[in-house]
Amino acid sequence: MSRKNKHIPQRTCIACRQTRDKENLIRLVCSDGGIVEVDPSAKKPGRGAYLCLQKDCWEIGLKGNRLEHALRTKLSIDNRQALIEYSNNLPGGSRI
Repeated sequence: MSRKNKHIPQRTCIACRQTRDKENLIRLVCSDGGIVEVDPSAKKPGRGAYLCLQKDCWEIGLKGNRLEHALRTKLSIDNRQALIEYSNNLPGGSRI
């Protein structure tokens, strides 16, 4: 008997534009209040965008307007700072 391979969802990093398995990316979600937060379960309701687990991708996503454009929102200074602090614990690259 042959077993069918389980389908693994693919998502694209908004920074490097590489398609990866969904489980290897971090989902950011924009809630109803306009707050952007990390969604480790990838199940929260709201518009989502994905970034790689690399600090370089977070730097690109947060420095430009890529994250804001993907989520169709405007990041507050406090919200942006909270995401930068989260990215400081990720491997690779320079700091923002």
